[in-house]
Amino acid sequence: MSKTLSSVAQQEFDSLVKHAYQSGGKLRDCLTLRTDVVGDIYKFRRMGKGLANQKASQADVTPMDISHALIPATLENWLAPEYTDIFDAAEVNFDEQQELAMVIAMAMGRREDQLAIDALGSIPAAAGTALSNIAVGGAGFTVDKVREAGAAFDAEGMGMDGRYIAFTATQKQQLLGSTEATSSDYMNVKALVNGDIDTFYGFRFKLIETRDEGGLPGAGSSDATAYAFHRDALGMAIGIDQKTTVDWIAEKTSWLANGILKAGAVVRDARGVVEIHTDETA
Repeated sequence: MSKTLSSVAQQEFDSLVKHAYQSGGKLRDCLTLRTDVVGDIYKFRRMGKGLANQKASQADVTPMDISHALIPATLENWLAPEYTDIFDAAEVNFDEQQELAMVIAMAMGRREDQLAIDALGSIPAAAGTALSNIAVGGAGFTVDKVREAGAAFDAEGMGMDGRYIAFTATQKQQLLGSTEATSSDYMNVKALVNGDIDTFYGFRFKLIETRDEGGLPGAGSSDATAYAFHRDALGMAIGIDQKTTVDWIAEKTSWLANGILKAGAVVRDARGVVEIHTDETA
């Protein structure tokens, strides 16, 4: 095998990974993204509400005293390496490159999603008081729980655009089973499950399958957690966006293809997150 690899082959591989990565991640478009971050910590700003007031003609104005908080997201380094001998400068097999590119891209996409999921489950004190926590109540994932999460957001005056729910496959099936065939909700829920629509009660739904990275907390148990959240409430900082390197490792007499990501996520405003607890054994 040649120890040199053409720049064409490297660029082709990187573009394959990037294409698969962009289409494979599920949560990147559901949060506030900051890219090109320098350093290991990025501080998201949380600004409180203001309240208009009156004053007498000769009196000084009264400032609203809007609160400010800086909420740090710690960036972590993640790698998805694999040794391979498919990169041969004399005869590059691009079909095999595509397979490896897909594996690396999917691994990086799932890891980025997990950073966001873990952040939803660990709200820092600076993000404020949690909005709501919908208890198990001995039930699975029901329309009533979706409605309750929506009502909590409505009470906060939260915009309809940017509302999401991350849920499991079991919770998806429970949602369909929680409505009767005669219910006005039934056809909308069925369309959601079948993929004909992706919104219900103002939420866009993101299915998080069973994952080795962790997935959603408690999946498959009597206390599984789905998250309703608003895009502005969840932030992700990217120091090194997903990219690849391909290096010849003499000791292995093989190429090392590697996916690289430096990122961190944090809840910016706890009032934009609702934990929905369900019993997946029900």
